[in-house]
Amino acid sequence: QVQLVESGGGLVEPGGSLSLSCAASGLPPDSYYIGWFRQAPGKEREGVIVIQHNDGKTYYSDSVAGRFTISRGNAGTPVYLHMESLKPEDTAVYYCSFGAIRMGYVDDFGLEALRKAMTDWGKGTRVTVSS
Repeated sequence: QVQLVESGGGLVEPGGSLSLSCAASGLPPDSYYIGWFRQAPGKEREGVIVIQHNDGKTYYSDSVAGRFTISRGNAGTPVYLHMESLKPEDTAVYYCSFGAIRMGYVDDFGLEALRKAMTDWGKGTRVTVSS
């Protein structure tokens, strides 16, 4: 079982930047996805940005394009979420997640389908964007 522990959340002003970190243990050598999802108050959990382990390809939601990036350490951990130009609508609990899912799954089915297929989740870290 993969263990995921997020850190780095907090309060940031609109237009500001923040980085989150996810320490992952138990990662397999095979195909998998790892990345970030978020859940705003009163809303469904949604995909933010993920990385496809085999080739490092990233997939992201249109709402964060050009503002959020994902990176990871040499051994695949930690997994970082770098957020810039933050908006109040980015306020949410951010979760790190893992799924031992074949390469190409997001190309075939999309980020929302991946969210439902992910198997391991951290406890989340809260990000609040407010002045």
